[in-house]
Amino acid sequence: MTDTPTEDANATLTPDQAWQALKDGNARFVSGQVTHPHQNAARRQELATSQEPIAIIFGCADSRLAAEIIFDVGLGDVFVIRTAGQVIDDAVLGSLEFGVGVLNIPLIVVLGHDSCGAVTTAVESYESGTVPGGFLRSLVERITPSVMAARQAGITDVDGTVLEHTDQMVHRLVDSNRVVAEAVEAGRTAVMALTYSLADGTVQVGDTLGPVTA
Repeated sequence: MTDTPTEDANATLTPDQAWQALKDGNARFVSGQVTHPHQNAARRQELATSQEPIAIIFGCADSRLAAEIIFDVGLGDVFVIRTAGQVIDDAVLGSLEFGVGVLNIPLIVVLGHDSCGAVTTAVESYESGTVPGGFLRSLVERITPSVMAARQAGITDVDGTVLEHTDQMVHRLVDSNRVVAEAVEAGRTAVMALTYSLADGTVQVGDTLGPVTA
């Protein structure tokens, strides 16, 4: 990563303003009135030496969950991190730390979605008492604590477990990263859970940490 943003990059953008921009973009996407902003040659040239994204989107790797499309944004607008089931590992934490500590991004969105295959696999593994082989095992092991938390709350269905898992990831990433935790405590950054509906394109707000109004 060679970006060298100025010290005041995003300094005037609040978490609420960042969320409003994403919310407005999603509303355009849902209604079919997308504008496809920042997707031309001029924008590409503008970003050649620096970037100032308004939000980090940490979402599931599912092919139907393309952040730039569902929030109707373009080049340089969002810093996207994706893993199956939006599970956290060292690379994710390092990426989040870069986004918050270096790029001064004011909002982190943890983006899950209904009918998530990774969460479905973890639920099935929990119910059967068997764990898949290969690296799928690591994926399931990282989601299982959320499955257990959902069961303790009386939630047994996959979509309900997705909601619980997305909320759990909000708290886990703050607990796991000092840079993010300090930014949230200082009011510079907020973290929020969103769950996307594959059928209608809307997002549902879950847990939030820091100065953002859902």
